[in-house]
Amino acid sequence: MGTGGRRGMRSGKGTEGAATVASPCLYRCIECNREAQELFRDYSHGVLKITICKSCQKPVDKYIEYDPVIILINAILCKAQAYRHILFNTKINIHGKLCMFCLLCEAYLRWWQLQDSSQNTAPDDLIRYAKEWDFYRMFVIASFEQAAFFAGIFAFLWVELPMTAKKKPNFVLLLKALLLSSYGKLLLIPAVIWEHDYTPLCLRLIKVFVLTSNFQAIRVTLNTNRRLTLLAVLSGLLLESVMVYFFQRMEWDVGSDCAVYKSQDF
Repeated sequence: MGTGGRRGMRSGKGTEGAATVASPCLYRCIECNREAQELFRDYSHGVLKITICKSCQKPVDKYIEYDPVIILINAILCKAQAYRHILFNTKINIHGKLCMFCLLCEAYLRWWQLQDSSQNTAPDDLIRYAKEWDFYRMFVIASFEQAAFFAGIFAFLWVELPMTAKKKPNFVLLLKALLLSSYGKLLLIPAVIWEHDYTPLCLRLIKVFVLTSNFQAIRVTLNTNRRLTLLAVLSGLLLESVMVYFFQRMEWDVGSDCAVYKSQDF
């Protein structure tokens, strides 16, 4: 497997692939979700052989030979195999930065909508400081709402999983999966740049896409059924809605005489 072998070796470096060196870390078969000790064996001069899963008799991880673009496309299509490859067989450590960037995108969208609908005749300096404070306020609101969404999911799973799961769920890995699967919020910026009459519809479609990705991330990470996963997502949405209602009732307009928090799609 000449070309495939070279590609596999290149991908193996990016995924910290398990070659012949023993590793305490266990990988997962992307087909059946069973644990595996290694992804491939490097015999000599870049000649690789992908490990075959002992359970399903399929390659443990075929994506180690795929280009990143193909993996990304499969992840966008919400394929469980692509999610297992990313979550279990790679060591991606960008979930914190991705979360921060998504929150900034969300805060910018809310701030943009707020400024677009506001009328202010105050001096320029006051307007500038008020707008800056409004952006920080939108960032805090977006952060609390996302935290409420995650807390609702974790609370539901904490109650339900001990009754049905064979082993204790890894909530740290689940948090990482949820943060990574929220990458769809990056589409908020293009939705603002290419403004048109259907922007509200675009925002709702982005919301649906993010929730679908979160649903798949939970199902793959915890290996649960679709019903339990759907109930977990709905629990998160319920707690998030409570947080939105709280901010609406509170009318948090500190720092700006024109800024009253309005419910957005995110």
